Amino acid sequence: MRNNITILLLTALVISLISCEKDTPQYLPYEGYTYAELNTNGGNWVPVLQSSGDAIDIAVPMATDSQEYLSEIQELKEAMSTMTSDQRKAIKYWTNNPAIRWNEIALELIAKYNLIPGPNADGTYTLPNPSNPEGPPAFPFAHPPYACRALAYMSVAQFDGLISAWHYKYEYNRPAPFQLDETIDYAYEENNLPSYPSDGAVVARASRNILSAMFPLEVEYLQKMEEEHLESLLLSGGNVMSDITAGLEIGDAVSETALTRASNDGMKNAQTPKAVSDSIKQAAYDRFGWAWDNLEIPVRPVGLTPLFSKVTMWSIDDVESVRPIPPPQLDSQEFLDDVELLKDHAKNMTDEKRRIANFWQDGLGTYTPPGHWNRIANEFMVEYKLNPLQTTRTLAYMNMAIMDAGISCWDAKYYYHYPRPIQLIEGFETIAGTPNFPSYTSGHSVFSAAASEVLAYVFPNEAATVRAWAEEAAISRVYGGIHWSFDATVGTDQGREVAQYTIDRAKADGADE
Repeated sequence: MRNNITILLLTALVISLISCEKDTPQYLPYEGYTYAELNTNGGNWVPVLQSSGDAIDIAVPMATDSQEYLSEIQELKEAMSTMTSDQRKAIKYWTNNPAIRWNEIALELIAKYNLIPGPNADGTYTLPNPSNPEGPPAFPFAHPPYACRALAYMSVAQFDGLISAWHYKYEYNRPAPFQLDETIDYAYEENNLPSYPSDGAVVARASRNILSAMFPLEVEYLQKMEEEHLESLLLSGGNVMSDITAGLEIGDAVSETALTRASNDGMKNAQTPKAVSDSIKQAAYDRFGWAWDNLEIPVRPVGLTPLFSKVTMWSIDDVESVRPIPPPQLDSQEFLDDVELLKDHAKNMTDEKRRIANFWQDGLGTYTPPGHWNRIANEFMVEYKLNPLQTTRTLAYMNMAIMDAGISCWDAKYYYHYPRPIQLIEGFETIAGTPNFPSYTSGHSVFSAAASEVLAYVFPNEAATVRAWAEEAAISRVYGGIHWSFDATVGTDQGREVAQYTIDRAKADGADE
């Protein structure tokens, strides 16, 4: 028992050392900026879940010369005149593109909950239970399938909500407070975006609602963050309270639609009982003559989410339509050559290969591979000065593609049930742990390829860069000894193929017109 505890402590230490920055995601050091464009036709774009930008009803705003509105302006000015230093810091933090901040909050929570439940004293395992989130173990275990799903639902709700907000902004064209009263000093770079309804309030409420459902133990924290964000919208001089109230109504509506879909998408059945897991393994063995074995001690009875492949996809009707070709037979020359390749990498490990393996590891205690690509996207969106609508569109389509790719990857993993190198190469050791699910195809490769294709579509000048990063992420798993090289190459092709369905959908939403 003492040896087991020592091993667990050493494992935790290694994880903390190699994940350093990603276990506690750092916020981007950006402030409010002038948007590259306003997308005045954004309210006509096609949403993902809502039928149209005007599908959600909000009240007609009060006239700017009405006594009610003038009272709101006066209340705003009085509040701004008594701002504290903490309130000023909050305004600076949230910026005029707060979707990025809410994405960072999501990444923070994913890293916090990306901890695999350990064994009980008797060698059995207890799974996190959404009906008893405090556990032990605490719910959720924010593994890559869970992370990509949480990010997808939050981003889609934000995007749909902002299409609605843009529709009403340009239908009513109510100027922002600082545009109507020159004594109001706007905290950010001035723009001509109408203020009703508040796009920031839409993002705040949609994000809080989705993340509260995904991370139920963080409800109080998320409420606190929303309250701070909403106050900063007012104190920035960019919104009056009726702007914010209308935005909250839209945020509630889009998050309700998204969470209704989530409750029926099949994720609750992804982690199967042992009998189901055993039947999946036996079917693969009967089909191919091989099966992946869990090498943990004590053995975890079920791999990670065997039925994630059954979760409803965003842009593909049938997951089998994008299932990759079978992996090599275990007696084939291709397989034997790969055994020698992995042995050679292990024997001749260089500092550069180790650096690549560690940089893309994104394991326990980090924001996972999907989170890594969200961080990359955030940096590009700030660099290219995307407005909030463009930002949420980018995140929505990227995370939809990542989730679809993950579902496709898990279909391949449990359909083929291919053993990992550590199972088939005698005496083989990895430098990056061994994941608790089959080998083919590589999740990192599929996630990264899908994300990079969407980013290449949104940021064509960065296409070569992001595709090269995706290929590096793929080979990193081979350097780490976790995957065969064909897991990575076929997985990269798989991710690119799946992403194209999302990109085709994006090209038809009206934003490129």
